[in-house]
Amino acid sequence: MHMKKLIIINGPNINLLGKREPEIYGNQTFQDYFKTLQLKFPNVELEHYQSNIEGEIINKLQKVGFSYSGIILNAAAYTHTSVGIADAVKAIKTPVIEVHISNTFSREAFRHQSYISPNAKGVILGFGLQSYQLALQSFL
Repeated sequence: MHMKKLIIINGPNINLLGKREPEIYGNQTFQDYFKTLQLKFPNVELEHYQSNIEGEIINKLQKVGFSYSGIILNAAAYTHTSVGIADAVKAIKTPVIEVHISNTFSREAFRHQSYISPNAKGVILGFGLQSYQLALQSFL
């Protein structure tokens, strides 16, 4: 049995977790959370990537989108604005789970629209950082 190779791709401002709006996003950094995920899932080859730049996220999706077992994508604000990221998700073969830390439907109306959802295998939102673990489990 070969090891599943999964990547978490995070969009803008996720690098500020732990500092940014802790009432919404909690006070744990993504780096710390990622370490706990690696410990919980030792049989998964798990990577993560974060960029605040739309084109870099598209480049990463294209690079991993034909060889990885799964992609967990939190495009953050780009979820609601980026046709380019949506097109990249549609173009690749690797299944993508769209993830959000907060329940985007309980927030501003513009966050209720996702360009990614129509091309995602599934969507998980509103469970805090645990949303990532739920997405990861869906690939196992």
